[in-house]
Amino acid sequence: MKEKVVLKPVRIVKPVTREKLQHTGSRDMTAEKEIFYQLQQNFVPQYEAVFHDKMAPKTVVVIPSLTLDQEILPKIEGIVHYEERLLCLLMLLRMPRTHVIYITSVPVDPIIIDYYLHLLPGITGYHAHKRLHFFSCHDSAFCSLTEKILARPRLMKRIKETIPVGHLAHLACFNVTEHERKLAVELGLPVYGCDPELLFWGTKSGSREIFKECGLNLPDGYENILNEAQLIKALADLYYANPGIRKAVVKMNDGFSGEGNAIFSYDKISPQDDIEMQISHQLPVYLDIVAKGLTYPQFIRKFESMCGIVETFIEGDEKASPSVQCRINPLGKIDIISTHDQLMGGEEGQVFLGGTFPASRAYSFEVAEIGRKVSAALKKKGVLGRFGVDFLSVKEQGTWKHYAIEINLRKGGTTHPYIMLQFLTNGDYNADTGKFILANGDERCYLFTDNLQDARYKGLTPGDLMDIAMLNHLHYDSTKEEGVMFHLIGALSQYGKLGLVCIAGTLERARYFYDETIRVLKQECTSC
Repeated sequence: MKEKVVLKPVRIVKPVTREKLQHTGSRDMTAEKEIFYQLQQNFVPQYEAVFHDKMAPKTVVVIPSLTLDQEILPKIEGIVHYEERLLCLLMLLRMPRTHVIYITSVPVDPIIIDYYLHLLPGITGYHAHKRLHFFSCHDSAFCSLTEKILARPRLMKRIKETIPVGHLAHLACFNVTEHERKLAVELGLPVYGCDPELLFWGTKSGSREIFKECGLNLPDGYENILNEAQLIKALADLYYANPGIRKAVVKMNDGFSGEGNAIFSYDKISPQDDIEMQISHQLPVYLDIVAKGLTYPQFIRKFESMCGIVETFIEGDEKASPSVQCRINPLGKIDIISTHDQLMGGEEGQVFLGGTFPASRAYSFEVAEIGRKVSAALKKKGVLGRFGVDFLSVKEQGTWKHYAIEINLRKGGTTHPYIMLQFLTNGDYNADTGKFILANGDERCYLFTDNLQDARYKGLTPGDLMDIAMLNHLHYDSTKEEGVMFHLIGALSQYGKLGLVCIAGTLERARYFYDETIRVLKQECTSC
């Protein structure tokens, strides 16, 4: 039975003019928040009226900014090209009256744009191009795309002028911070995403608080740690509370993809001596920091600016890292969008590399149900939009035990592969069965990565990749609804880095496409 949607009464807020915002001095932020609140309230009837109407005139302004820590972010090679991951949203152009405005730090090669547009079902390239508008800041500096846009008033003016008269429009962002809120106010557009005032619930500490509120299983540990002294004490307390503990994970509140994590080993701790004193001496020397090139003093400085958590490193002979992707729409409806098994690498498996969809049937329904509980708790807090919940699961005596690890209140590494699958096939995920089913009843799976990197790939241009893909049948075949989709193509020539989504009827066949892509790229690079 269809869930009945009950709209909450809208709080009437006295309009705040742009002029007032510019002249309120110390009250600027309050005025900005009021305007943002109004925009978000207006998004509710807009969503209800046109969001699911494929023929409605609407515009989506895509802001693929990774507005994350700007000291850790540059440690990821080719990070500016990660803005290309949301090019999957070009598939929205399959709706013939929808316009897409896409902004990037640096221009996107036209070959890459054509690569996405040729897959649009039932839409000619000419028709799609008329409704697609690209803007670039022409700025590869290490600050967020959103900050670059805000620093360019003429660019913002052009963006506003590009939205057709009569179109209902909104911003689609990778994540929403105070910078995206300011941009929304400047453009006069709502955001389909979480209010920055609620971002604490997507931090490592906030996640642990939500998990406790939901009564979930989570690693032993401590949250809301403020400084190095508290970190040392928390590590000592964890040692006392867990006899035999081998390792602990230290995490910055706003770390991402494992880059804000570090591992502390207790193997040099003597139980007979002062534990805190030993940890204080050993921590600067033996803390294994995941982010490349980040020194201990830098790590501690970042940790103290973000705060963070310490928790037990979960041991186990057979482990998995499932995740569930959820959405709370503007009407308050909760959807379980997908489940994945994440592929982890780096220091002690702390770095996100990619994943497979759907998650193992041994536990996909279980993690989906946990995701639904977390979603209900976040809904009460006022959260809106997409988010993910990550787990670390251990098989014990034939049964999987799931530890809730973190909530990501943003689009993540699992977002763009699923959007590609959904838009390319027009199928849908059934949370009750844990399967993605096409219109003809067939099932689809995929394997994806953002981290296919090889020095031999350096120098391959987007055009070279297209030639290789076409000549070796490494492309998505819409007639069979399977094959390979590339992304992060802009990072290939300089960094030898590429992303893949390998779609097939089984994970085994998806793995075949992945292995074949590696084989062909290796062969092509060797033969040149």
